[in-house]
Amino acid sequence: MTSIREALGLLWSAPDDARMIQQDKQWYTWGQVRQLAERIDAELTEIGCSEGSRVGVVVSNRVETVAALVAILSKGRTVVTLNPMQPTARIAADVVASRPPVVLAPQSSWEAPEFVAAAAEADIVGYAVDGQDVTRIASLATVLDASVAAVGDPVAVEMFTSGTTGTPKRIPLTWRQLESAMAAVHKHTGAGGKVREPLTGKAALVTLAIVHIGGMWSVIQSLTEARPFVLLPRFTVDGWVDAVFEHKLAIASLPPAAMRAVLGGDVPKEKLSSLRAVTAGTTFVSPDLADEFTDKYDIPVMIVYGATEFGGAVAGWTRPLIEQCWKAKRGSVGKPFPGVSMRTVTPEGVVLPVGETGMLEVSAKQVGAGEGSWLRTSDLAHLDDDGFLYIDGRADDAIVRGGFKIQPETVCNALRAHPSVHDATVYGKDDERLGQVPIAVVELTSSASAPTESELREFVRDRLTGYEVPVAIHTVDALPRGASLKVDRRRLIELVKDLESARV
Repeated sequence: MTSIREALGLLWSAPDDARMIQQDKQWYTWGQVRQLAERIDAELTEIGCSEGSRVGVVVSNRVETVAALVAILSKGRTVVTLNPMQPTARIAADVVASRPPVVLAPQSSWEAPEFVAAAAEADIVGYAVDGQDVTRIASLATVLDASVAAVGDPVAVEMFTSGTTGTPKRIPLTWRQLESAMAAVHKHTGAGGKVREPLTGKAALVTLAIVHIGGMWSVIQSLTEARPFVLLPRFTVDGWVDAVFEHKLAIASLPPAAMRAVLGGDVPKEKLSSLRAVTAGTTFVSPDLADEFTDKYDIPVMIVYGATEFGGAVAGWTRPLIEQCWKAKRGSVGKPFPGVSMRTVTPEGVVLPVGETGMLEVSAKQVGAGEGSWLRTSDLAHLDDDGFLYIDGRADDAIVRGGFKIQPETVCNALRAHPSVHDATVYGKDDERLGQVPIAVVELTSSASAPTESELREFVRDRLTGYEVPVAIHTVDALPRGASLKVDRRRLIELVKDLESARV
């Protein structure tokens, strides 16, 4: 298999007028991306930022970010992702904590005094990258503060897990991991080994934010396959549907929240007629939701399971597998990819028999610890006799109410069954008497009249055991979401506090 660096190098054989990235109906050519990438590379080289050096990038879904990735990765440097969806104070704190010797960011980031102060504190060389301009920030350092240390397993990308259930942690993804993950996906889908002229063929679609592993993976895969792609600035139903329809896409990503939005938007079937399947992951995918989408559009939903720590997906469905096994294995997230081993264990590490729910552990080349070692996840899961994986909940998400365990997704599904509820989320709130109690927050469909809290509670009583019924159900215009379109737990709790204060 061609390495990622070698594949990126092949982009330079594409003609400058080759269409590379489409955004907001405008095409950007390889020549435009190449010129910016070369400007970034020249600036980095001038200050001694060489192979193995860490480069912070404020990663948003724009052409400048893609050019930065090309400049950094093609020379064997390391991308340190900085999330622009966070408040400025959090980005500034991340800059200080991660301390990349150099940071690339839009000019708008450098106009925030907190961001500049953080870069100055960390002795960082800063550059504003907008359009074709790469401008050094004069008030900051002019030379690198850190030399490159030799490492046995070089890192390609450092990025945060989503952190929706707690404090995010930065994950180093090595070149070995990413290339092993790419090989596993190609074996799983049968898409490997195809040779074409660079930047020809059908376009791909980047649906998720690049700061999330799903979006980052989509961009790296498109670049290494030298495939033109549509880059959505953010997910919208119209933007996603227009890209599918214009480029006659055969496969496109559609996370659960986005899938509900497409269903709620009543998109005409003919607009999606080119799709052979959609892939869905990033969070739990209800089999009811998958069936609803398939029934409406006659398009199978290929659920995948993965994590930042794995460099992407490690299990999933294929279309042939769906045709053969969906009815019998409904609710599964599919089978492990080739080269991936899975098992479930007790909290003490005792391996459980097939069929028993426990904490999921994964072993594969693309797993951080490497093949032969096991990485424990926070997911509760079981594998059946045919090797299908089922996610039964999360060990760290379970709400223990008076000694009884509640899986939030069970409560969410009960609320989603209400005709007025578009989506729901549930979390545990500390309670002096019971330990924790479930709190629900629901987003209503646009056409719905708002049901009262008591009406929603009565509705779910027939679907849940008594201890699973939320003690409070809040209604919001829209659930706060992060880069992966998962609900942002921290913002959610802040929102609930505001709602509770308004009631007093």
